[in-house]
Amino acid sequence: MIFIMALSEFTRKLVETRLAWFCREKIPLHYRSRIRLGFKIEEDSVTIFEQRATFTDPGQWVGLDVAQFRWNEREKTWSLYYRNRDSKWRAYYLNPKADFEILPREMDEDPVEVFWGF
Repeated sequence: MIFIMALSEFTRKLVETRLAWFCREKIPLHYRSRIRLGFKIEEDSVTIFEQRATFTDPGQWVGLDVAQFRWNEREKTWSLYYRNRDSKWRAYYLNPKADFEILPREMDEDPVEVFWGF
């Protein structure tokens, strides 16, 4: 039996604060009219998504999930996942971490080039 528990209010606020800054600062200023990042929190996972303006209608945006952070309540750790070519979530090579801050930093640096296409 899998027990899914929503993030605590403290953890949720920490994640929201960190990722709001991350999503705002990751995209260079000159690209922000065409690319934006956002995130959504669902139960014990946080998904980073990228949105791009379409070529045919710049007022229309299409989205793509980029990364997912998953909280393991029992272990008190975060794991990082990426989407593969088949749009399936795969565990990133980094071992689970208790410190959430490590995961967005790893994603930003992207040493194995699985997160960013720009």
